[in-house]
Amino acid sequence: MDTAFALVDCENFYVSCERVFEPSLRTRPVVVLSNNDGCVIARSQAVKDAGIPMGAPYFQWEERLDAMGAAVRSSNYALYGDMSRRVMHELEQVALRLERYSIDEAFLTLPALERDELYAVAQQLQRRVARRQGVPIRVGIGPTKTLAKVADEKAKGNRPVDTTLPPPGRVYVCPDGEARTAMLRTVPVAELWGIGAAWAETLHEHGVETAEQLRQQPDSWLRRVLTVVGLRLATELRGLPCLELEDVPATRKSLIRSRSFSGRVTDEPTLREAVGKHAQRAAEKLRAEGLVAGYLEVFITTKRFGEPPHYANAAGGTLRPVTHHTPILLRHARRLLRIIYRDSPTYKKAGVILQQLRPETPRQGHLFDDPDPDDVALMDAVDQLNRTMGRGTVGFAAAGVRGERDWTMKREQRSPHYTTQWSDLPVAKAEG
Repeated sequence: MDTAFALVDCENFYVSCERVFEPSLRTRPVVVLSNNDGCVIARSQAVKDAGIPMGAPYFQWEERLDAMGAAVRSSNYALYGDMSRRVMHELEQVALRLERYSIDEAFLTLPALERDELYAVAQQLQRRVARRQGVPIRVGIGPTKTLAKVADEKAKGNRPVDTTLPPPGRVYVCPDGEARTAMLRTVPVAELWGIGAAWAETLHEHGVETAEQLRQQPDSWLRRVLTVVGLRLATELRGLPCLELEDVPATRKSLIRSRSFSGRVTDEPTLREAVGKHAQRAAEKLRAEGLVAGYLEVFITTKRFGEPPHYANAAGGTLRPVTHHTPILLRHARRLLRIIYRDSPTYKKAGVILQQLRPETPRQGHLFDDPDPDDVALMDAVDQLNRTMGRGTVGFAAAGVRGERDWTMKREQRSPHYTTQWSDLPVAKAEG
């Protein structure tokens, strides 16, 4: 084997990002809340130890968190996204190749060194990321991506220190020979990467309970029971790489932009503004990724429970020609909203879905194409201004003006945009 695979996982990533710029949080329990401050989506170790579950409604645990002296923060996705890019940059300086697996995880390839040397490389990587970005990471290393994922789970076994420094022992390198066999006997098959609930139930019915038992099954049985995907998984558990790193992310097939409202929305103008905001942001993402859309859908919904009326509906239509032009998407979104809007309901959520996405390429015209051509120069100018001056500097009136609105997301305890907004840059004060 010429290379080894490593899975790098940022520890409690959202919490760690908050602690980087607010050091007083390093010794306090911390939780980060979801959109509209609804549920707990990130927890420091102290909060986990207190038994507060992931996804717990905040209002149910607010008193408990107060009693613990926990710091509560609203989600700050601009900060988390920028910190993710910074961490990935550090990893790229060490890795032979890198695949961004999620906002806080990445697969790397490393030289195929001895096990103790791989430990040293991983610990050096921990120190580098902690020193330069302040984010602690966990590292699992194996001869395949699947075994690296198993090793990452094993690295969780050593209790972490609740700090931004990398805790010792949060590295695990998959062993060879009998030691690997013994390790895989401790891994429940249901916890393997790619094994869902249905497959886990099927395997249990056949007496396959552990990862070791799975990798020992005959290839013909694996292909028949789990298809070629299961065969590939078992082959990876045997130490033979079948899954390569994806240097270029797969082109997305659809794009959804939606948010639950922080307040009551009952009138069409407010709903139209919210839908316009989502359409504008979706268009920006399409252009950033070099994509165009062929279909647009708009949806609205009230709360599913509580006092009636309850209402939910959606309408969609083909975009001809395919486009990422904001004014065109705004016009179609406004037309579709008129079709599904009803008076009297109190709306809870609205959004847009773009489908039939494909890379932007020169296209053949059509007799029934939209008569308004895409103004490429205008969109380029708007995007450039927003990149250099900050998101939302220039927008369209149909999407509302800058500032908080009744329908915007509730984030009462959001930390500043430390790394993405000039006005929020940290200030250091020194006494003479």
